[in-house]
Amino acid sequence: MRLHIEHSTTYTYTRPVQLQRHRLVLRPREGHDLRIERMHLWLEPAHQLQWIRDVFGNSIALVDWLEPSAQLKIVNDVLIERVSPFPSRDLHEPWRVPFPPCYDALEESVTAVYTAPSYQEDALAVQAWLGTAPAPDPHDAEGAILGLCQHVFRTVKYQRRSEKGVQSPAQTLALKTGSCRDMATLMMEAARRWGVAARFASGYLHCAASIAGHASTHAWTEVYLPSLGWRGFDPTLGDLVSSSHVVVGVSDHPRGVMPISGTFVGMSADYRSLQVDVKTREMPTQ
Repeated sequence: MRLHIEHSTTYTYTRPVQLQRHRLVLRPREGHDLRIERMHLWLEPAHQLQWIRDVFGNSIALVDWLEPSAQLKIVNDVLIERVSPFPSRDLHEPWRVPFPPCYDALEESVTAVYTAPSYQEDALAVQAWLGTAPAPDPHDAEGAILGLCQHVFRTVKYQRRSEKGVQSPAQTLALKTGSCRDMATLMMEAARRWGVAARFASGYLHCAASIAGHASTHAWTEVYLPSLGWRGFDPTLGDLVSSSHVVVGVSDHPRGVMPISGTFVGMSADYRSLQVDVKTREMPTQ
């Protein structure tokens, strides 16, 4: 599948403000299952741009703005190719991994980062909720994590939020509502409580809303399993990720892969509005 993605973000202010450095996590992660054919990042006002790779291997654009402006516009226009077949359970059914997984000693220094809880203060709430989850199959770690994903899906009602940041797992459990970011954070923290290495993934989802041109960025959870590697689970959908998911950034904490982050010099009253639109379109194969 070839997929064209257009992600437009516009901030408006009541007067020209001085924009501070912005950090953009917008370039899809390339690999054996994804290739970028072309990408154009259109930015306004005048700016200087520098690309770096962070500690997680994400491509990060650092932008320094050269003039005050009453509008900040960022358009990410990218064409990608997905390579088939996308990993699925039926392709590796014989490779079942025991639960809880036992990580190789050579990988423990890395997996330890992803098994350490990020929300220690929520431990009791998360543990109590895990007690209501289906009993994990001791012979199928991937199946156990899929069951956890479905447990989040059944517990939390999806609600799109425009506020910055994520809810803590305890907040999401108390409200029983949350955005994709909140649901991914809850699942990540719960998997870690089970001793499974888990990380936060941010990117795009090719779906009805994005085809119509009024979607936003998406988030899900990835877990690391011996022999199977990093596997994606989307608690907003209650299922494994598919070729419709395009990962842009991964991190041990949701803060690490905010699509756009930065500040401006001025007062809070100077901020007027934010408009985000993500549009996707399948392109003919070459």
